Amino acid sequence: MESRFHQEQEELRLIVVKVAAITERVMEKALRALFERNLEASAEVVQEDQKIDDLEMKIDRIALKLLALGQPMARDLRFIVGCMRIGVDLERIGDQGVSIAHRARYLTNRPPLPASPAMQQLAETASDMLRQALNAFVNQNVEQAVAVCHMDDAADRLNVQALQDLMDFMVHDTPAIQRAMQTIITARCLERVADHATNIAESVCFIAQGVNIKHQCE
Repeated sequence: MESRFHQEQEELRLIVVKVAAITERVMEKALRALFERNLEASAEVVQEDQKIDDLEMKIDRIALKLLALGQPMARDLRFIVGCMRIGVDLERIGDQGVSIAHRARYLTNRPPLPASPAMQQLAETASDMLRQALNAFVNQNVEQAVAVCHMDDAADRLNVQALQDLMDFMVHDTPAIQRAMQTIITARCLERVADHATNIAESVCFIAQGVNIKHQCE
């Protein structure tokens, strides 16, 4: 029974890693759709997101089975609960990727707005946070997880700066208001990706050390 339990626990870990890889791919394609005005990448995001949804449900099924039948304790219990939390955050990141892709499609069919350094930096920061948070999960690296948490402030500041840049632009170019609003929503999506990456990092700390650092990052 113990051997079977750990086999299923390993299966759970591998599924989370698989969802993580797909989620990274979704974000990469969503950003390519946004910044390169790539309609093909935008369409692929929606297809990939369905895979995330299906696998997130599989994470729940396996985790609930392990909780019910294995009666895990200590680190095993934290690992299973942490995987469920991470699965939820990955699914929501996938949803944000879909939202970005939809807005990228709208913007691609219209004249481009002026380049926004803050938007580009926000996208890079959110992507880096996601990548590092997932690496922290794979390697159970608490230091890397905490570093991700501290990056969230930078993402928040870049979101505010992008918003300010776009609002300033709208004042001087009212015909571009709709395009600017779609871009503001996109910036908000990126900021939410950074938030979910932070949640994943917090779950890594919980799994590894049994410490809840939600809303604290200490």
